[in-house]
Amino acid sequence: MYDGLKGFRDFYPGEQSARRQVTDAIEDAAGRYGFREIATPALERTEMYVDKSGEEIVDELYAFEDKGGREVSLTPELTPTVARMVVAKGQELSKPIKWMSTRPFWRYEQVQQGRFREFYQTNIDIFGSSAPEADAEVLAVAADALTDLGLTADDFEFRVSHRDILGGLVRSLAADPETVDTEAAIRAVDKRAKVDDGEYFGLLSDAGLDRATAREFDDLITDVETVDDLDAVAEAGGADVEGAVENLRNVLAAADDLGAGEFCDVSLTTARGLDYYTGVVFECFDSTGEVSRSVFGGGRYDDLIESFDGQPTPAVGVAPGHAPLQLLCQRAGVWPEESLSTDYYVLSVGETRAKAAEIASGLRDLGHVVEGDVADRSFGAQLGYADSINAETVIVVGERDLANGEVTVKDMASGDETTAPVEEFPPESGRPTYEDYE
Repeated sequence: MYDGLKGFRDFYPGEQSARRQVTDAIEDAAGRYGFREIATPALERTEMYVDKSGEEIVDELYAFEDKGGREVSLTPELTPTVARMVVAKGQELSKPIKWMSTRPFWRYEQVQQGRFREFYQTNIDIFGSSAPEADAEVLAVAADALTDLGLTADDFEFRVSHRDILGGLVRSLAADPETVDTEAAIRAVDKRAKVDDGEYFGLLSDAGLDRATAREFDDLITDVETVDDLDAVAEAGGADVEGAVENLRNVLAAADDLGAGEFCDVSLTTARGLDYYTGVVFECFDSTGEVSRSVFGGGRYDDLIESFDGQPTPAVGVAPGHAPLQLLCQRAGVWPEESLSTDYYVLSVGETRAKAAEIASGLRDLGHVVEGDVADRSFGAQLGYADSINAETVIVVGERDLANGEVTVKDMASGDETTAPVEEFPPESGRPTYEDYE
């Protein structure tokens, strides 16, 4: 007996049915906004991730040398791949480019609740627009996907921030703006809720802020709870911060126009730790706090395409991770039921296989999920199987039934049954059930 690998999961039919419903909800929401599906490879050259994140990233990858001597890795994220794709055909693609993709990724990291070594997420990205409406549309798609799943504003919140506000504040407050490491300071903010105060302020100190300035910086960003509170931040940060504040205001206003405003809270302690983010960033959280970690996040990454030797191309995206989203949906009681669903089981008794197959085909042509016997089982065994797959209706095709010119229609929930004329079953349209023939 072989055990599965740590951090890799099996999904049986009931579980996978629930996961498919969630995937469909996310993709359907994105599709309504005109996002087009793409498919991407499982392997990329390792150097692509090293160039983007440094040599230390290799320790987090499933990296190896293939039989052609190439250093390759299982893809840990989609952003570098889609950046490569945009660069490859950038001049042929109409802007803005709106893509989505659902697929697995792999990272060799510590397994914990909602985090696995093989994980699934849906990436939703817009390339070629720097307008606030693009950021707002990404927020709106995410909000629509969650509400389509049955979640409400009482269940989740988007904490929206702007990295240029954070970076601008650091530079304006630092004694020597030339020596301060703004990216290190932003990474410190990203860790703020995960470490104690001593470590947090130590990280800000390492970034180039003295203790007093670090305290002032932290007070400024934690005092912001509404859009109006951004005035004090703009005043403290100067012209660069004023521009970023105006951009954040415009994004939030556009999100409100698209119906996503009620889910958005200003939160300058939200930073997103990846250095390629450049402007508005956001994270989705459980409003009750029961799911303590970020459910998913997104933001703007305007410099990434250019870093892949492409033309300057602004970009913004979001990537709902399915495992943490499952935690949120389960907490809120809206995770789809993990059970099988079957519309019809066509039960064949005696020498009736040909007619049973004809009836089953007719029901499938109407778009229904239909099963029949493929194991040469008895009447009782077939009925037991139909019950185990949650068949709503059983159609009994027996020799005696056919001799009488009929089939038996059995409602599995009540146990009631009746007959229907075999020449008229199934009808040309609809979903025939017991109630239609009783």
